[in-house]
Amino acid sequence: MAAPLTRRRAWRVLPVLVLLALLSLLGACVVGSIALTPSQLLEGLLGLTRGGSDSLAASLLDLRLTRALTAFVTGGTLALAGVMMQALLRNPLADPYVLGISGGSSVGALAAMLFFSSWWMIDAAAFGGALMVAFLLFVLAYRDLRGGVAEGNASLLLLTGVIVGAGCGALVTLMLSIAPDSRLRGMVFWLIGDLSASQLSWFPVLVLVAALIFAMRAARSINVLALHADVAATLGVKVDGLRQGLFVCSAILTASAVSSAGSIGFVGLVVPHACRFALGSDHRLLLPAATLSGGIFLLLADTLARCVLAPQQLPVGVITALIGVPIFLLQLHQIYRR
Repeated sequence: MAAPLTRRRAWRVLPVLVLLALLSLLGACVVGSIALTPSQLLEGLLGLTRGGSDSLAASLLDLRLTRALTAFVTGGTLALAGVMMQALLRNPLADPYVLGISGGSSVGALAAMLFFSSWWMIDAAAFGGALMVAFLLFVLAYRDLRGGVAEGNASLLLLTGVIVGAGCGALVTLMLSIAPDSRLRGMVFWLIGDLSASQLSWFPVLVLVAALIFAMRAARSINVLALHADVAATLGVKVDGLRQGLFVCSAILTASAVSSAGSIGFVGLVVPHACRFALGSDHRLLLPAATLSGGIFLLLADTLARCVLAPQQLPVGVITALIGVPIFLLQLHQIYRR
């Protein structure tokens, strides 16, 4: 009965989330320091479909739509990485940044900001730094990823990630201390999460789609691993391959998200918990629901960041933290009251 029940719930929940995502995208395109009326929105859409952005409405829509799509993809990427990391570590406090992969991305991005200036080089350095740390973790904690900790948490992987993350944090502090004032503000904004200079790229979309396809194909095995890790192998789950796949996918997802928008906190922690609290722990529904919800959450947070003190823009990481802290505390209170 579990499979039909989950399928019926998915048909009820996922279309609602898709509709909310479309409404959020529409709202992000309309509101701002200069609001667009319905007629201006239509004018902007017609201008973009014709390949031009000469009018004010078309230019505003082009900028806002690019930023909104980047925010949605980044939020979905972080939420999906959070679900995978929590399943891999069997730890409800795990998030995409717990293993220090974002620290490697921060080191790469800040080094590029310090010595170079082109945005593509910053993105490439951030992605490369994250992959280097992920490879280091894979080598150092290979025993855990091969299933050597079937009866407990992946302690070696977790501790290695914390230590590597601390080292990356020290390098970040060093670069901030020697950075010139002309570049310090941009470096700080990147560290706390900023979408103001985001560029629309197909690569993060492809990463998200590929990781979601892998996760959905392995959703039944993830259920077994998350709930019955000690007997998963006897139930037919290829534990080694699944753990390694979850680690690689979550690492690449984290690298993609951080290189696109900086270190945006709480999305990968709060959204999976909220979806699990509302929809249950079946990953066949949890994975796509968390992906959509993460995109909606970050998109709404970025819209607030643009509009609260318009025309001044706030770092979106501040908004996600201010929203995420009370939501997470409320979730914990509700859970422990049960």
